[in-house]
Amino acid sequence: MSERILEGRVAVITGASRGLGRAMALSLAGAGAKLALVARDAAKLEETAAAARALNAEASVFLADVTSEAQVREAEKQIVAQYGECNILINNAGINIRKKITDFTLEEWSRVLDSNLTSVFLMCRSFVPHMRGKGYGRILNMTSIMSHVSLPERTAYSASKTALLGVTRALALELAPDAITVNGISPGPFGTEMNAPLMQNAELNAQFVSKIPLGRWGKVEEVGQLALYLCSPDAGFITGTDILIDGGWCAA
Repeated sequence: MSERILEGRVAVITGASRGLGRAMALSLAGAGAKLALVARDAAKLEETAAAARALNAEASVFLADVTSEAQVREAEKQIVAQYGECNILINNAGINIRKKITDFTLEEWSRVLDSNLTSVFLMCRSFVPHMRGKGYGRILNMTSIMSHVSLPERTAYSASKTALLGVTRALALELAPDAITVNGISPGPFGTEMNAPLMQNAELNAQFVSKIPLGRWGKVEEVGQLALYLCSPDAGFITGTDILIDGGWCAA
């Protein structure tokens, strides 16, 4: 791919303040995309924006809780006012609460589903209209290995990510006539803040690594490069699918 293959494209990325969201933002920045970075942590978002600008990319910060209809609408208004359009939407924001189903409160259950699933609905409803009619569009939904397999104490997370895979497939068919592709990326064990409790526990860390045929945690930059390809013109015939990037876990 050309080094600046996304030159001039506008990419809206949720959960861009850290981890996989930051890695994807920087991969797209290096390819020339203009970035609208969305999250709740202003300081961390500014760090991502500064790193993107160091790659000669235009990057702006938009504070929003993407589970809030009102805040998503306000972010839409601000982003469109600044950039005029949206060509790429990466729905990365999400949370995980690990506990037994009998220990969940309804508020906790709803918080996981709102963060991982309803936020995608809200973002797509706001930004898809700004993607149509341009002959080019890319939507990436961060699904999960838990869309395909699961573990104990992951009920809410697995439910939300499996549902998101269904959204991805249906939306791909809905938007195909507009040349907007919709795909999922299903990361397995990656060295992110979400997985820090597992990585910092020697016993759990060894247990997880033993399940990975490649024998290591994934690097966030690897997801960044996959996202870059899926957002590029070279991936225009890929839609309605989900790509596992899990070190071979599901193949084992």
